[in-house]
Amino acid sequence: MWLVENWFIVIAILVCCAVVAVAIYRFYGLPSAKQIETIKEWLLYACMEAEKELGNGTGQLKLRYVYDLFITRFPSVARMVSFSMFSVWVDAALEEMRMMLTQNKAIRDVVKGDVA
Repeated sequence: MWLVENWFIVIAILVCCAVVAVAIYRFYGLPSAKQIETIKEWLLYACMEAEKELGNGTGQLKLRYVYDLFITRFPSVARMVSFSMFSVWVDAALEEMRMMLTQNKAIRDVVKGDVA
């Protein structure tokens, strides 16, 4: 009889348990430091590909292009990482790419399309 009269309390407890279970699952499903390092190295490559395909002055379009590549390459991680965190990672990769382009003529030639 108590269960029939207080069914909403049982439902509320079940919902709370489900929320906690999802939070724990998402926390343990986050990528490890090694996985993040691998993703950041891959992002450098993806940013160079986006620069080669789209050129200068297309920041948001490049971000979208790299994000689409990321979703294809790392679908399980893409569900766990927020777009804002991904954007921070891409900004860091772009800074490293710019530094590489200014320091290495061979890389600049490949990315900018000046290869004969």
